[in-house]
Amino acid sequence: MMLKLAFLLIGSQAFKSQWHVLSTLGAALVLAAGGIALWASDRAVLLAGEAAGLLLAVIGLLTLAGAASRQARMVALLKPLGLIVIGALILDWPVDTRIALPVLFSIAFAFDGIGRIATALVVRLPRWRSAVTFGLAELTAAALILAEWPLPHSRSLALCIGIVLALAGWLLIRFGLMLRTLDSEVAILNLPIFGGRGWFDSAPVLVGTGEGDIAEHPMTVHVWTPAGCIVAPERRLLIDRYVAAVDADGVVSTGHAALEMGAGLYISHYPAVELQRSGSQFLASLRGTAENDLKGLFQPSYAHESDWWCPADAQVIFRNYNPRRLRAFWAGYRQDDTYNLTNRNCAVVVAHALEAALEGSLHTRFPWARLVLLLANPDIWIAAMIRSRAHLGTWTPGMTLDYARTLARIVEQRDYAWSARLRDFLRRLRPGGTRRGAAAA
Repeated sequence: MMLKLAFLLIGSQAFKSQWHVLSTLGAALVLAAGGIALWASDRAVLLAGEAAGLLLAVIGLLTLAGAASRQARMVALLKPLGLIVIGALILDWPVDTRIALPVLFSIAFAFDGIGRIATALVVRLPRWRSAVTFGLAELTAAALILAEWPLPHSRSLALCIGIVLALAGWLLIRFGLMLRTLDSEVAILNLPIFGGRGWFDSAPVLVGTGEGDIAEHPMTVHVWTPAGCIVAPERRLLIDRYVAAVDADGVVSTGHAALEMGAGLYISHYPAVELQRSGSQFLASLRGTAENDLKGLFQPSYAHESDWWCPADAQVIFRNYNPRRLRAFWAGYRQDDTYNLTNRNCAVVVAHALEAALEGSLHTRFPWARLVLLLANPDIWIAAMIRSRAHLGTWTPGMTLDYARTLARIVEQRDYAWSARLRDFLRRLRPGGTRRGAAAA
């Protein structure tokens, strides 16, 4: 997912002439994966694991510094703290790496498997049985690793590392071959590697000479979080931020998301008939199947929604984007107004309109250097994690808000180096540092 997002932001045209390099690099990764899984010595595997542990710890520290400099909430600090803990465990503290690495892999398989199974059973998206089967396979792999059967920990670790590298290599091979025949007017979102849910069926196919690629107006993502758009919500940690909030009368609100570009384009998908859902009705409506499809409508403007409902409680502003790609995406999407709470909702269209607009926003004459720097940026890790969770289940307004904020840090604040974030973080640790930093800003 991280590689996909990096290619999306850099743009297909930056790599199109070097498609063969991508495929060759992918083939090399697949061969290296096979060599590690079958023939690498235990010592080599442990050294590779410890190098990965050091990288995770450093990324966690830098992410923590960046989050602290933005006065992030505790939830935003969980990711970097988790990276630091995992990195420390891999680096032989407080337990032996030979034990920590396989256990961490098994825990990752177990959590991902449980998440896949739970989401598939609740949401019942297309091919949900395949998701359940894949989740069961992950749980089985976790149990076998912990039991050291049929492979000991050292060999199971080599196998896991080999699988990760092989998947990355296979993605590069496919991406390179697809770029070979990709027309310049076709969005990267049209490639099969971005498909699977039908969300990109309306990805833009551009027509024209490229006029309108320069943004004249800022693009704003408006988000009404579930807890922020109802009166006296019953607070539930994380749930009322990312899923739904319930008011004192038992009415459920899932929040809302919209995207605005100047006065000429407003993207907001809403059910044509407002539904008041209780807790039991809400659970039934989570299934992304055809019986939950509703007639939808597209709201005319942010001013209309603010007057009719309430102002959004969060906004994210972009200035580095492609208006022509955004208009092309919206022209395709709005041909079908079908609304589905799980599979075709307000957050889904905003998230993918945002991706369409940001395609190629980090284009450069030196795409390989940009790719390396981008993959080393902890924000791309966070964005990829959010995107992966959304594709496992669905986009919600809370997830879209986090995704937009993370992408904005990547494409809008490239001059804000990690060293500067670290200095801000250290300054805040000193008495009065926060006040001085605010005064300087």
